[in-house]
Amino acid sequence: MKKIGDYRKLLGVNEAAELQELKTIYRSLMKTWHPDKFQDNPESKTDAEEKSKAIIEAYHFLVSIAPETRKQSLTEYGTTTANAGISDFEYKSQVLKVHFTDGNVYEYFGVPKAVYIKLINADSPGRFARRHIFNDYVYRSINKLAATA
Repeated sequence: MKKIGDYRKLLGVNEAAELQELKTIYRSLMKTWHPDKFQDNPESKTDAEEKSKAIIEAYHFLVSIAPETRKQSLTEYGTTTANAGISDFEYKSQVLKVHFTDGNVYEYFGVPKAVYIKLINADSPGRFARRHIFNDYVYRSINKLAATA
């Protein structure tokens, strides 16, 4: 997915980057681009503010999809995808957001439109998603994001 690639490029990491590496790179970039370092030049300060916001967004996004983060919540994720039904879903720009009956919400990235159409047309969207979406695409919990915000 383009968003993931852009964020990795911004931070200069690959998909194998671990949480500690992300944190180290994030801190280093924030030291370089912190707006307070550019107090003398208002134009540079504005650029630094934009850059630092992009770095913060990229860092938080990549942490939310990191294998270590997903591993920490794997039991909860497995319980939700196996036992809870799908109450709603929405699709935009290869991102599928699935709302479950237990209150959890997950985003799946890089889902092709053809797979989404098959999900819509499936006799049982839950069964289709368990077979073709839940374990095949990078995901993150929206509930966790709301709780930490």
